[in-house]
Amino acid sequence: MQGLEIADIHRLNAALGWLGLDAPADARAELDAIAPAQQRHPAVLETRWLLCAHEKNWRNALKVAELELKFAPEDSSGWLHRAYALRRVNHDGLPQAWDALLPAAEKFPKEPVIAYNLSCYACQLNQLADARKWLHRAVKIGGQEEIQKMALADDDLKPLWPEIAAW
Repeated sequence: MQGLEIADIHRLNAALGWLGLDAPADARAELDAIAPAQQRHPAVLETRWLLCAHEKNWRNALKVAELELKFAPEDSSGWLHRAYALRRVNHDGLPQAWDALLPAAEKFPKEPVIAYNLSCYACQLNQLADARKWLHRAVKIGGQEEIQKMALADDDLKPLWPEIAAW
């Protein structure tokens, strides 16, 4: 949390704690109390996105993700968060999420969650060959045991569960 004042770090940690206790109003109050000059700090934006996601406020989550991309383009979180919010902001957001996340796979080739999410999106778009390709890439990057466990608990990948279970 380099660049944040000690008081702001405490507020950020408190906001995360309130979220963990399912107290979003208190989390928001802590985030809003962070110094205005620090509101665009990547850790603050990340926590604000988590708050929006907790509340299933996907329009605001999308706005925060766009700020993450603007102020921390070297961090994969903004790319993932934007795609995740795009998928949920509209009932037909799945193709938008795919299109938004696909460039991130080249930008962050060692990030397994990007490949994993692309696999989920492809599977839900009924592009099973692409889903397999991206899932195998996620396994190569992130390790078979961890990805397999995640995939077998993820309804997005349900059409591939028999294959995944047989690994």
